[in-house]
Amino acid sequence: MLACMTSYEVVVTRKGYVTIPVEIRRKLIIEENSVEIIEQEGIIMIKKCPSIFDLAGSGAGKGNVDELKRMLDQMRNEDA
Repeated sequence: MLACMTSYEVVVTRKGYVTIPVEIRRKLIIEENSVEIIEQEGIIMIKKCPSIFDLAGSGAGKGNVDELKRMLDQMRNEDA
């Protein structure tokens, strides 16, 4: 389990909507459609999905540009 955890009591509406407290939304910069729900053994977790900006640079050094270009050309030829 997480070392530092804060618990909030929230309301679930008749339609199943849950409002994430503003403190958490601001802290994690949570915007519309940016979370996923995970259920495991009766525990529900809400996890922030990374945005394109969060992922910027995450693949640095993990690929060879020439190899990636070759693979892209190959895929384009297969589609033609």
